[in-house]
Amino acid sequence: METIQKNDFVEIEFTGFTENKIFDTTNKEEAKKIGIETNSETEIKPRIICVGNGMVIKGFDEALIGKEIGKNYSIVLPPEKAFGIRRKELVKIAPIKLFLEKNLNPYPGMMVQLDNFIAKILSVSGGRVSIDFNNPLAGKEIKYDFKILRKIEDDREKINSIQDFFFKKRFEFDIIKDEKSKNKKVVFKNGELKELLKIFSKKFKEMTGYDFEYL
Repeated sequence: METIQKNDFVEIEFTGFTENKIFDTTNKEEAKKIGIETNSETEIKPRIICVGNGMVIKGFDEALIGKEIGKNYSIVLPPEKAFGIRRKELVKIAPIKLFLEKNLNPYPGMMVQLDNFIAKILSVSGGRVSIDFNNPLAGKEIKYDFKILRKIEDDREKINSIQDFFFKKRFEFDIIKDEKSKNKKVVFKNGELKELLKIFSKKFKEMTGYDFEYL
């Protein structure tokens, strides 16, 4: 039986647990149990990823290597292999006026977005607010039940999975292969990807074997 290796593109289904509670899933029925309803923006479905490239958390990514398609697996990850350990330096104190200026009335347990980070209000006292910038799952043991449904062979499907993860939207592209020189490239038709491709083109080539360019 073929086993999965780094840079293989695979479709996977999984459910993640912490403290025996589901925090993430690709299964619609499991999602309903935790109050997540499918709509056009939050469609619950199996995910396509490129193994070994950080498209899932570290320990899960590593666990996919060597696994067989179609088998059910279960893994338990320590915090270091999951969402990291809790760090005291990520708990900050801020004056309450910073929140009031934004028409926010902070209270313990409230989730807020500050400086492009999601944070949790721990306490409000004496005009000061304690804010936790740790990931809510930091410091926790994580369990994943998962199955690799199939290995992706179609190049267009691979490129679209990259777009979904890194760009959060899809752009038109052509795949060009020169049999004589054996050069392969993906050419996007939208110039707004110029800066993104400067950053990611090397990584994308490692993942796919294709050069990534734009018109």
